[in-house]
Amino acid sequence: MSAGIPENGVSAGSLAVAWVKAPQSREVGNCVELGALPGGSLAVRNSRDPLGPALIFTRHEAQAFAAGMKDGAFDHLFLD
Repeated sequence: MSAGIPENGVSAGSLAVAWVKAPQSREVGNCVELGALPGGSLAVRNSRDPLGPALIFTRHEAQAFAAGMKDGAFDHLFLD
C-alpha cells in the first residue's frame, strides 16, 4: 500500500477510526465492522477480535466488493 496507509494485518485496535456495522448484526458479537481511513481506504475487522488484524482495502476495492454483494455475486456462499 502507499505511504501513510496501514498494511493488511495491522492491529485493528491501533487504528484511530470509528468502527461501524450493519444494524442486522445486533449486539451478539458476530459482526463485520468497517472503518474509514484517511485518504479513502477502508479497514475491516471482526468484532469478536477487536484488537486482532484488520484488512485494508482501497476505496475502489471496497466499492467493487460492495457492488458485488448488492448484485448477488456472493449469495451462493451464504446458502445452507
